Amino acid sequence: MTASTETVWTVALRRRAAVRRAAPGAGPGLIEDHGLIGDQRGSALVRRDGFIDWACMPRFDSDAVFASILGAAEHGFWHLAPAAYLDGATVPASCRRYVGDSMVLETWWSTNSGTATVTDFMVPGGGTPQLVRIVTGLTGQVTMRSLLRARPGYGRTTPRITEVGRCHAIDLDAADGSQLWVDADARVHQDGADLVSEFTVSAYEQVAFVLSWQEGSVHSPPPAPTPDALLKFTLDFWETWAARCTYTGPDREAVLRSLLTLAALIYAPTGAIVAAPTTSLPEEIGGVRNYDYRYAWLRDGAFTIGALADYGYLREAQAWISWMVAAGAGTPGRRRIMYGVGGETELAERELGWLPGYEGSAPVRIGNGAAGQLQIDVYGELADALYDVALDDPGWARRIGSVVVGLATELEKLWDKPDAGIWEVRGPQRHFVHSKIMAWTAFDRALGFIEGGHAEGPVERWRVLRAAIHAEVCEKGYDAERNTFTQSYGSTELDASLLHAMLTGFLPADDKRVIGTVKAVQRELGTDDGLVLRYRTSGDQIGLDGFPGDESCFLICSGWLAECLALIGRPDEARTVLDSLLAVNNGLGLLAEEYDPVAGRQLGNSPQAFSHIALLGAVRAAAADPSGAHGRGESGARV
Repeated sequence: MTASTETVWTVALRRRAAVRRAAPGAGPGLIEDHGLIGDQRGSALVRRDGFIDWACMPRFDSDAVFASILGAAEHGFWHLAPAAYLDGATVPASCRRYVGDSMVLETWWSTNSGTATVTDFMVPGGGTPQLVRIVTGLTGQVTMRSLLRARPGYGRTTPRITEVGRCHAIDLDAADGSQLWVDADARVHQDGADLVSEFTVSAYEQVAFVLSWQEGSVHSPPPAPTPDALLKFTLDFWETWAARCTYTGPDREAVLRSLLTLAALIYAPTGAIVAAPTTSLPEEIGGVRNYDYRYAWLRDGAFTIGALADYGYLREAQAWISWMVAAGAGTPGRRRIMYGVGGETELAERELGWLPGYEGSAPVRIGNGAAGQLQIDVYGELADALYDVALDDPGWARRIGSVVVGLATELEKLWDKPDAGIWEVRGPQRHFVHSKIMAWTAFDRALGFIEGGHAEGPVERWRVLRAAIHAEVCEKGYDAERNTFTQSYGSTELDASLLHAMLTGFLPADDKRVIGTVKAVQRELGTDDGLVLRYRTSGDQIGLDGFPGDESCFLICSGWLAECLALIGRPDEARTVLDSLLAVNNGLGLLAEEYDPVAGRQLGNSPQAFSHIALLGAVRAAAADPSGAHGRGESGARV
């Protein structure tokens, strides 16, 4: 075992809670057992054994109606599988896939009496929010059972259910009186507050279930659905979207799956992008590092549109920019670092005490207390992403240039303050080196727009300021003895965000300080195959981030490592990192926030935009053709 591998594994082995693998049908299953379906408004997670144990409609941040992934069966789920499964007999074999280049998930079931598929999807396009499950017989006969246990309010409420013809209305106990309507081709009966259906399908037979959300002002069921037409529409929607991808190189299948996952995290009504569709999936089993990611971080959105633009999706990038500008207009003076998908600013964090958490990882939180933090790095990440979009579409340069100049103007009053940084620490604020380099980046990109004739601003003052920030970082944030930049001024700690900082053009790629920093992060925070911790945690002690406990390898850091390796002329090592990212996906191409190399399982909210951005960056890096901001800076290209 090498020293670099040993350091990461030692941290992982300090975990206080024993990791267990849940038996099929017991507990929440593994995080990687889940596939994502969504309609670019809300989402659901479908477990490999037929459970939907997390679903939010009509928005990503709506109260979950199925929340058993964060608790137990009493907190809501929808199980659709062969009846033998629920009867406790031998679990039928299953396998699953996404259909083509879509977000339509298909599960095959093989039993002693026959085979059948379940096709799960949500219908995009702006109509009535609908979650559809279609059972199709393939061979023989298969008896299936649907058990739908809706528990609105994140599993807290037992709803009133009303039968209306062949439909059932589930009251959501929401302020607007909204309801869910269940329409099925098979007979559905009420068993207490559950809806149950048992039926048999033979070859070529089909039975569909449609769960529709409807606002409270309407008290009659939505129009009868046509499941085949909804399936065709949904497949066409996603495959048309995927066909716009401009990438034709190696690993294209993985690229498309990551792009489709990012597309599913777009809130289409506004163009906002959520960080992940879940809350409180833990970074440590049994730990307290559990957060709500169903909101629109400016940083995460900036990274996402950069990745989308790189692969041909400028339309989505521009829609997000329009949303970002509109959201920021509502908070003049100092923009917030995150918003609700509709531009909301009230994201107060609270704990849901009735939910025990995923595998006992409590508390379960909704809202996010980081919303009011000062995170200086956001300005640089926004400016850099907007600069990239302007490079891809010069027609947007003037509009974007004025936005970047506005960011730099706001940053002038903030850049020299300590902040919470990219990792949103809840301990003491610091002068994070990554934050300072991103401040430098914001002024550098603003000057690029001004010097290119696309904006007006105080050129000389900002040139002086850019140089002053550069000098300060090199003096206070660099450890000459170890030849590496450090986590914060005066600290000896390392932080994988320094890899991202090295991609900004702050220093030339061949500068010894860049190469030394990449090597130091590899040595002290990485494994041999390129998985990377973001920083050191402190076990049972309160760490720099304000929480006790440890965490696993943070996947976006691996993507940055791949890009840095390509930047300094080591594409073969970048390929090794990419292979590691490909190896830890869940078989459907989905990545959670983190990966535990000791337990061999995914951790954190899932699927995570950061992690799919990492894979897309690593693909580009492995091709030894890094694009975007890499290598830019004072002497770099201008729009």
